[in-house]
Amino acid sequence: MTAMEPLPTAAGGGPESRGADGGTAYTASATLDDHGVVTGWSAQAHHLLGHTPAEIIGHPATLLLAGPPPHAPPPSTPRWSGTLALRHRDGHTLRLRLLAHHRGTEDGGDGTGPGRNGGGHGRGGWLVVAAVPASSGDPPAHDAVRGWAFAQSPCPQAVFDAGLRLTRANAAFEDTLGLREAEMRGLRLADLAPGDTARQTETHMRSVLTSGRPQHAPAPFAADGSTAPGHNGSPGTWAGDEDRAADGTGAVDGADGEHALRATLTPLADPAGTVHGVVLTTHPAAEDPEVRRRSHLLHDAATRIGTTLDTTRTAQELTDLVVPELADYAAVDLIEPSTRPGAAGSDGPVTVTRTAARSILPGTPEALIALGDTATYPPGSPPAQTLATGKAALYDITDATLARWAAQDPRAAWIREAGTHSVIAIPLTAGGATLGLAVFSRHRNPVPFSADDLALTGKLAHRAATAIHNARRYARERTTTMTLQRSLLPHTLPDQAALDVATRYLPATTHAGVGGDWFDVIPLSGTRVALVVGDVVGHGIRASATMGRLRTAVRTLADVDLPPDELLTHLDDLVIHLCSDDAGDDQDAETAGGIGTTCLYAVYDPTTRQCSLARAGHPPPAVVTPDHAVHFLDVPVGPPLGLGGLPFETMTTNLPEGTVLALYTNGLLDPHHHDIDQSLDKMFTALAHPAGSLDSICDRVLTTLITHRPTDDIALLVARTRTLPPDHIATWQLPNDPATVAQARHHATTQLTAWGLEETSFTTELLVSELVTNAIRYGKPPIQLRLIHNTTALITEVTDTSNTTPHLRRARTYDEGGRGLLLVAQLAQQWGTRHHPRGKTIWTEQALTPA
Repeated sequence: MTAMEPLPTAAGGGPESRGADGGTAYTASATLDDHGVVTGWSAQAHHLLGHTPAEIIGHPATLLLAGPPPHAPPPSTPRWSGTLALRHRDGHTLRLRLLAHHRGTEDGGDGTGPGRNGGGHGRGGWLVVAAVPASSGDPPAHDAVRGWAFAQSPCPQAVFDAGLRLTRANAAFEDTLGLREAEMRGLRLADLAPGDTARQTETHMRSVLTSGRPQHAPAPFAADGSTAPGHNGSPGTWAGDEDRAADGTGAVDGADGEHALRATLTPLADPAGTVHGVVLTTHPAAEDPEVRRRSHLLHDAATRIGTTLDTTRTAQELTDLVVPELADYAAVDLIEPSTRPGAAGSDGPVTVTRTAARSILPGTPEALIALGDTATYPPGSPPAQTLATGKAALYDITDATLARWAAQDPRAAWIREAGTHSVIAIPLTAGGATLGLAVFSRHRNPVPFSADDLALTGKLAHRAATAIHNARRYARERTTTMTLQRSLLPHTLPDQAALDVATRYLPATTHAGVGGDWFDVIPLSGTRVALVVGDVVGHGIRASATMGRLRTAVRTLADVDLPPDELLTHLDDLVIHLCSDDAGDDQDAETAGGIGTTCLYAVYDPTTRQCSLARAGHPPPAVVTPDHAVHFLDVPVGPPLGLGGLPFETMTTNLPEGTVLALYTNGLLDPHHHDIDQSLDKMFTALAHPAGSLDSICDRVLTTLITHRPTDDIALLVARTRTLPPDHIATWQLPNDPATVAQARHHATTQLTAWGLEETSFTTELLVSELVTNAIRYGKPPIQLRLIHNTTALITEVTDTSNTTPHLRRARTYDEGGRGLLLVAQLAQQWGTRHHPRGKTIWTEQALTPA
């Protein structure tokens, strides 16, 4: 064990300071455990009593007494004062007035409370101090000083000399601490109220002595005289006390420094302006202008930090708020979301991205890292330690860690060049993650940061971190939703000969997120094509997932060639079932199931130019005729999906070749922000204007109608009709006679020769033979055979008036029938059945190899 380090003083850091009479004064200190055994012995105690630390530490303190021991105070006593006779090592006796503080812990004395550097102290016992005056008598009576400091003052006041030792205390100060002036005279503030706050207040007192300007500081004790919160009772580095940080930094944990009392430090100057001491006056914190200023900053933070979901802007808002109100320079560095520094982070460098910076100086010369650039903080530097531990820290320029960083890291040269004297490093933590850190410094303001500044910046940084965390979470969720949405939408449009199609999809840009709008183009049998546009209620991942379920259902129902009204009826039933399945999840079950979804389903047949449409609560499609006239199709409106109870109706109309159909979702018209009639007029004007391509039409419509960032998803599908040439369609009416099968094969081979498709004759003959035979045996007349020559496929259709649907089955060994459809399925690329009001059609499709 070694002697305690000398206590710093205003005079120059040594154990002694000049007294009022020109001599020297110092404080001797020792620590005892609860059993009276010496655990710490300062160099001043060695100088006063002659015993070295090795000789006294570990021995009972009663060995030092030259008289009877005093009565032991109760364990709950926080403080004891009295005069004792102590024996010097050479044998002579000294009578000393002693002040003893019980060394409890912040958490009630259980030994687990955090200390100055966040470690567990677990000390207890007593801290004993004795002020050794420069002379045996009282210091000269400064009647003028007494009059200046104490006249009519109802607040606790004390006068400290140039060595920061108490010379006078008024009655209110005595009442607050429960000690008489004689018991406190010659002691420093850190002796009267041991702890970090007292040491920081002494730092402010030194500044007052130097500058001659008054300052505000936290009071080191509460109104009842107890030590202020956040104190660990440690006066310095003690012999036998290993609780202090090994590196000796002045970093402290961020704690709330708003105490019941505040302190005002006033320079005590003579008429010539020479400062002889400092008057400490305590008063309720609510009356302190510093407290009001901090309260205003916190209030401003609520409205000025986190105004957008932009991480860069939020970081800049933090720096703009604190400079110049609180700091002379501020910078915010963020780490990548994938990086999660832990306790081991202090052992290695930390890479960050400079996101924001602000200075009271033009051009922010302190910022040696450009915005957007990355920087690597070396191991052991204050930023690296802050990111590793997740704790705030306060440094002054004398701290070894700060000085080492400034000397070794070129990017920290701003500390020396700007004359920085006080630095705060605050981690930005939210959602259980460390997002980065903020650094605040002072170089123009001569007052160093206090514990209250540390607490205030911690609150401001936490608000900024929460806003940044929310912005990143929103961006992450939006990216996930967008990825899901785009994966569920068609990536490419299918090849088909019925329509020319162009599409656009614009996601919403509001905080609500991406919605569930979708479009689809589905090839059907007989060269027909289905067009679908839908709008799911709600936004976010659930809306996108619901959209995917409904789009899949529409494709499945379209594959069985249901007419539009029947398809919407089945889709309505599906939504009701989905909502019922999700009813137990949460209050958003209706949205998750798709209740309220709107949908428009249209089928266009290029062989007849007929278009059949039905809609479920969706806006009607716009039609542009070849002569550029624009109108709405009067499609009967049905209820949105999931409501049930009302039927859907199909409307059928003929569309001339070259007609343009425009299907869209409600977001295009933006009825919440624009007059619906004006939006419709703009859309009609954009559609009526001649354009060379459908893509140009889509772009013109969006440019005309979208004048701001969309608040809802927008899906737009524009299609131009084609007509299949009549000479590519061959139709024959067949009698209900088995002998007709041979005639049907002959019609087919003759037509294939005319089309130049002789290589498909054999397969087509087999298909026609099986389909016509099936219609004669199981169907009802009249029977029709139709061949369609598409550019990519040959389609064979046999129609009869029976509603009986053939099914593929496996024929047993001795069965005479049941093999026809199996042969059809093997020969054709696709086959199926579609129903219509007057019967059914069985069709097959053979792929044609391009010449």
